[in-house]
This record gives sequence, structure tokens and C-alpha cells, in this order.
Amino acid sequence: MIYPSGRAVWAAAAGAVPAFLVALALPSFWYLGLLWSCLLLAFLAVDAAAGRGRASLNASIDAPQQAGVGGEFGVQITARHSGPRAAEARVGHDARLAPVDGSGGALLPTAGGGSLFLRFQALRRGVASFDRLWVRWRGPFGLVWNQVVLPVESKVAVLPDVSSARGEAITLLQHAALAEGHAQRRAGQGREFDALKDYQPGMGRRMIDWKRSARHGKLLAREFRIEENNNIVLAIDSGRLMCEPVDGVPKVDRAVTAALLSAFIALKGGDMVSLFGFDARPRVSSGAVRGPASFAMIQKRAAEIDYSSEETNFTLALTTLAARLDRRSLVIIFTDFVDPISAELMLRTVGRLTERHLVLFMMMKDTELESLADLPPRSGEDVARAVVAGGLLRERQVVIGRLRLLGAHVIEADHNRLGPALVERYLQFKQEDLL
Repeated sequence: MIYPSGRAVWAAAAGAVPAFLVALALPSFWYLGLLWSCLLLAFLAVDAAAGRGRASLNASIDAPQQAGVGGEFGVQITARHSGPRAAEARVGHDARLAPVDGSGGALLPTAGGGSLFLRFQALRRGVASFDRLWVRWRGPFGLVWNQVVLPVESKVAVLPDVSSARGEAITLLQHAALAEGHAQRRAGQGREFDALKDYQPGMGRRMIDWKRSARHGKLLAREFRIEENNNIVLAIDSGRLMCEPVDGVPKVDRAVTAALLSAFIALKGGDMVSLFGFDARPRVSSGAVRGPASFAMIQKRAAEIDYSSEETNFTLALTTLAARLDRRSLVIIFTDFVDPISAELMLRTVGRLTERHLVLFMMMKDTELESLADLPPRSGEDVARAVVAGGLLRERQVVIGRLRLLGAHVIEADHNRLGPALVERYLQFKQEDLL
């Protein structure tokens, strides 16, 4: 695209005044006023032709693969062309990012082109993208702009910041004697065979290996340990209810933070972790991974769990998840519900899921309803709000009670304690050999 620059506009305005004066003073020579316009048009044509060179233009964007919510990162724009080096660039981005000092500027001359460094701030979790790049440069006379719009594809995974909660999780891990990812070993606990040892008084008779004892001529006992290869599934609901904010942050963001925290602990403990995101239908499925090095992949897949305005389809999501599980697993479901009617289909599916797997529901306390239920009755409206809020809270407890009757475990924690509460329950499951 070619369009006039500010210099061309000022030149046209400057020539209009003499042309008007000539036409006013010498009416018979009015056509002399057109000479400036023709001359300016000629210069514009020469400038536009000499300033081209779009075919030789090559531009790229270098952005980091991931960034934390609220953090800043740099983007390097590099343009190479055979034309004039004085050029400007501007990059297009989505609403998850905000430019710190603008989204464009002049390219600093380099060998064969120019470069520009910009800084952006990550505002929301998700996969942010840079989709377009505008590059423009002037002709030799500076009268026209030559502009090219280049499609680019550069994505940045905006992830929740789990650094503050990671220290607390590691402390919990150390307290549970699972430091450095080794499973806690206790004689007589767990189902995974570890070693044979001499039978000592006080050991249970079930620990005696009678065949090997007869072979060696002395009593030998089997020592077991808690398994290190349990399958942990983190299922995150990203439907309409989970996108409502709690203390300024959407519930799904807090769920993702807690899920990443528990994934970090589980991978350090030697277990396998998979991520599953759903709303009206399944959206994200990472597959089971193992080892601390896989945590980066889990983080990237967590960034793909986007906000949704659709109602959650628990039947489709949990049925799909159950069909993909070929062994007993700990299924941790981050979700929310309003009343027993909306949760009825979920309850039917959970009943089939708990027959084979250990199911844990993670929910945040509804602080808004609790504050309305405890509001002092200063007016009739306050009484009505308190009655409605109290009724919704009672219905919520009815659903939680039905989930527990179906064999599912339920944690209803404060939004600031969701991650640590999940880690504590996970370590408790490991100690009690429930996985």
C-alpha cells in the first residue's frame, strides 16, 4: 500500500496559496497555478516508484515461548530489504498482551535492514499471538509511504506464576518425607515389592515370604514401598461458571495454578501426570508424562485451556476421560456448580467413574454467597439476599454430600489455599496407599 506522507500534505498546502494568488491576480493565466500540482504529482510518482521493493522485504519476530501472568518480556523485530534502510514497524497482538512503550517504532539500521526491540506485559493466561507485522518506509524524497502488511505466526504461552506457591509445596513435600522425588518407604505399607530382609520380632506374619524362607532356611520378610508410578489426571472445567472472577481472578485461572502446583509435586514424586481441559466438549488432553523435565510441557498445555461462555457438558467430558484411562487413576476435577439440578448429570457420570478410579473434586468456597448469607439484616432487601444466599449454600452442600455418598472425595477450600490443600490431600492419599 502506498499513501502520501506528512511532507507531501504540507507541500500540497504550501502550493495551494501561490496558485490561489496567481489565479486572483492574473485570471487569464489561471492555469499557471496547476504547474505546482503537476510538479508535485510527478515527484510523488517518482518517489513511489523508487521507494518500492516489497518483494525484497523479509521480516521476522523473535518472542519467548512462554511468560508469566503480569510479567514483562521483550520482542525483537528484524527486517531485511534492499531498499532504503530508514523504516518503521508495528506488530499486531491480541488482548492478552499490552505494549509497555508502544507496539511500534523506527527500525534501527543494521547490516541489510533494521531491527526494533519492544516490550510487552502479559495480562491474562492463555496462548497469546502476534499475527501481523506492518513495515513502512519513505521514498527518496520522503513524499510517500510504502507499507507492507506481513502475516506472521508467533505465539507466547502466558502461564500462571506458581513460583510463590512452589516454595510452600516443597515444604509440604519435605514434611511428608518425599524430598527429591523419592517415594516414602515404610515397611508393610504400599503394594510395590522393594526387597527381602530378615524377619524381625514385631513384623506382621503376612510379610513373611514362606517359599524363600524355606529355601534359605530362615525367616525372610517382604518389604514393600508406596508406588511411584501412579497415574494422576488433572481435569479442569473451563465452562461459564468457572470463568467467573473470585477476588478479581477467574476461577479457572486459580484452578490452573493449583493444578500446576500439584503436577510439579506429582512429577517430583515419580508419578505420571496428564492434563484434561473441557467445557461443552473436551478441549485439551496432554497424555500421561513422567519426570520433572515434563513439567514445562504440562505448563504449555495448561496455557491452552481458554475461557469459555458455554455450559459444561460433564457427561461428554467425563465419559471421554474414562474411556482414555486404561488403569486405575487419581482423577482430580476442578469445577463448580450452582444447584442440584445443574449437577444432576454430573452426579450420574461420577457414579460410574468412582467404580474404578479414585475421584477428588476441588472446589472454591463461594465467598460472595457466604458474605451475603452473613449480612446484617438492616433492610428487607438484605433479608431477601441472605435467605436466597443461604438456600444456594444449602443446595451446594447437598450436592457435595451426594458426591461423597458416591465415593468421591471433595475439598472445598478458600481460593488462596486451593493449591496447598490439594497437595496436602495428594500426599495423604500416598501415605494411606489409596492410589
